[in-house]
Amino acid sequence: MKRLAMILFLGTCITACGGGSSEGTTTASETSSTENTKTAGGNPSYDPNRGEGKFTKVELGETLDAAMAANGQKVFEVKCVSCHKLTSEKLVGPGWLGVTERHTAEWIMNFATNTDAMLDKDPKAQAQLEICLVRMPNQNIADEDARNVYEFMRKNDGVK
Repeated sequence: MKRLAMILFLGTCITACGGGSSEGTTTASETSSTENTKTAGGNPSYDPNRGEGKFTKVELGETLDAAMAANGQKVFEVKCVSCHKLTSEKLVGPGWLGVTERHTAEWIMNFATNTDAMLDKDPKAQAQLEICLVRMPNQNIADEDARNVYEFMRKNDGVK
């Protein structure tokens, strides 16, 4: 009996954690815009160099913005540290050392602010998912916080 209760409990948890899918709730304007961007196989088209989100051009200074990096460290300590290390070592998610050399600022910031769409469509994000085996949860990171976290990543990668 305990075994059955545990199985039902785990099944309920897994179902509940499946996320708030909005399948079946698209409007006519959403349907027409997505149908125009589908591949021959019926999948949505995707530009892997663009990322999935609003950041298309992030202006970076030659030197580090220390105030932004300090604010980014605060966000890291609240929302990121439980899954990411500042070294190259994987914890739950990949280590952050060298991340600004592996990915563009736009890609990182789009991933931080639009995690679900990136994991669904972006080949780089999907490759990371295959390595880590755990979907990054949507942390509801604001655009400004994403930019601050990126500056903290730059600091971690040695930008002065």
